[in-house]
Amino acid sequence: MNTVRRGAAALAAAAVVLGAGATGVASATPSPSAPASTASGNASGLYGTGDPTYDGVWRQSLAFLAQRATGYQPADRAVDWLVAQQCADGSFASYRADTGKPCDAKTLRDSNATAVAVQALAAVRRQAADPAKADKAVKAGTTWLRSVQNKDGGWSYSPGGASDANSTSIVVSALAATGVKPTSFTSPTGRTPYDALLTFALPCEDETGPGAFAYQPDKAGKLLANADATAAAVLAGLGKGVAATKASPPQAPTCVDLPEPTAERAALNGASYLAKALVKSGHLTTPPMPGATDPAEKPDFGNTADAVVALAAAGVGRQAEPALQWLEQNSAAWAKESGPAAYAQLILAARAMEADPRDFGEADLVEQLNATGPAPKTPDTSASSTSDDDEGGFDLWWIIGIGTVVGVGIGFLLSGRKK
Repeated sequence: MNTVRRGAAALAAAAVVLGAGATGVASATPSPSAPASTASGNASGLYGTGDPTYDGVWRQSLAFLAQRATGYQPADRAVDWLVAQQCADGSFASYRADTGKPCDAKTLRDSNATAVAVQALAAVRRQAADPAKADKAVKAGTTWLRSVQNKDGGWSYSPGGASDANSTSIVVSALAATGVKPTSFTSPTGRTPYDALLTFALPCEDETGPGAFAYQPDKAGKLLANADATAAAVLAGLGKGVAATKASPPQAPTCVDLPEPTAERAALNGASYLAKALVKSGHLTTPPMPGATDPAEKPDFGNTADAVVALAAAGVGRQAEPALQWLEQNSAAWAKESGPAAYAQLILAARAMEADPRDFGEADLVEQLNATGPAPKTPDTSASSTSDDDEGGFDLWWIIGIGTVVGVGIGFLLSGRKK
């Protein structure tokens, strides 16, 4: 999810600078410089010391989710930092350098950052110094997401753009993880998020990517398989957040085209695609950027970690075991260079597969993540859930209610979204 976030944000900012902003789409603010940092994270409460322009809110939120998954509660000033990033209308930008200045029409609001922040704050609000303030932020963020839903039921990265599979999936996963029924979010035309999500699903008979999801149709209207979009859509289709755990009982990955597609079936088809994509080398790859001098594909650590979580959530964790082992053996340098979001992705992948993130290729991922920001509160083994809104509660209404509506269905530049 990370590779694309920076790319998508950079493209959006570039479009604004060139005067290509559309009506209703926020324009970009000047790129802020990286804040002064300390040896352990940032003095302001932000995780990591790298430039937060494109991923400040994203990495902070993933760090929270990974910490809650391992029993830690983020420091109060870290939570305060994230809450302060929110605009008065409930939205979040990727990062705001001056939170003392109100958001205006030039603030580049971001559905992805808003959705992951909503999920993260929901996970930490009960243990926060000011639970009511965090809860208010969650509700305001959810309300803003509803206000920018497209007519087709989906979401774009920035309000006003065409829906894409990643943004729609991240919002749906956030809603599901916080106990909100995604089907309650209907567009003015009566479309649900699942209606939009299914438009990005490739059929099992597709030769290029059977069962996969596309980010968006290309200029000719053709759907092209995208592993990043597929991993996000699998979680959304199953009604899971980005901190999903292994489903039981295990099952074999299969791709089945139903006469009337459902989000759940499409998600399982997507898992089948991911399982096959990981067979060749045990990891996903990123194609070379246009104009790159090196034509070779590069290992995609972030998307591989996301795929592991998706496969575990779909009940096909066995097929994800080689990928998890590959990450254990090869991800240390990537995580060190990439920082908090990378450590968080690896922790969530290990947790989804019931592996120990404290002994991951001889590395203690939890200790490494905690060292990138303010020291978290003492671990609480009774608070290992990533959210105070238990995902199991969503599963219950999912089974009872969603099936009657849509069949059953439904979290960085940074890991692989291609526009």
